[in-house]
Amino acid sequence: MNIGGATVAKQAIELATNVSSAFVNDTDSDGIVGLAFPVLNMVKPNAQSTFFENIMATLEQPLFTVDLDLDGSGTYEFGVIDPTKFMGELTFVPIDTTSGFWMCSSPTYSIGGVSKTPSNPSPAVLDTGTSLMLMDPAVVEDYYSQVSGSQVSVDAHGWIFPCSATLPDFSVSIGGSYTADVPGSSLTYASISSETCFGGLQSNGGSGLQIFGDVLLQHHFTVFHGETAMVGMAKKA
Repeated sequence: MNIGGATVAKQAIELATNVSSAFVNDTDSDGIVGLAFPVLNMVKPNAQSTFFENIMATLEQPLFTVDLDLDGSGTYEFGVIDPTKFMGELTFVPIDTTSGFWMCSSPTYSIGGVSKTPSNPSPAVLDTGTSLMLMDPAVVEDYYSQVSGSQVSVDAHGWIFPCSATLPDFSVSIGGSYTADVPGSSLTYASISSETCFGGLQSNGGSGLQIFGDVLLQHHFTVFHGETAMVGMAKKA
């Protein structure tokens, strides 16, 4: 298995026997390469090592980096950190691997530059496989309370608002050490009609787990360090 020159000689690949129509119709996608931790491995009858597990020991550094672009493209690099892709210094935060995800605390958030501390924030997962930011309902409600004309749509399965609305900037704490900013302009995820838009920030339905997907990661260079179980982040160059 060769991904951009990163090669594993004997990589087990799981065959899906049933997939959603959305996946079938996505001509840009042929499958999924899981880059989380092995506890999530569901291969039967015998669990197999993931691609990242297999290649880690052969890399110059036991990590991969993610540099996503606003146009939907991006770059993954295995084993190296390209210093030209970010500004300043990387801030590293510890990751809780018990669930198998790249999970950290997120104790604060801010809307329009005003910082807030929720009473019982759920842990957050950094996930390139999720497009949106899915956060605790109270946080999402707080944000859209400041967007004129916003409402929850049953048909759209989430928060919508007039496309003409001005969305405030938003930021979240990553591990209590790094502040990840998301400009308001990036929180318009899609147009439902000529007048109505769907938000890039949506509720997690009270699941107890927040997910910081591509809406956030597109603005930050991210290092996933497998050996130390840490994530490093910096603003993109």
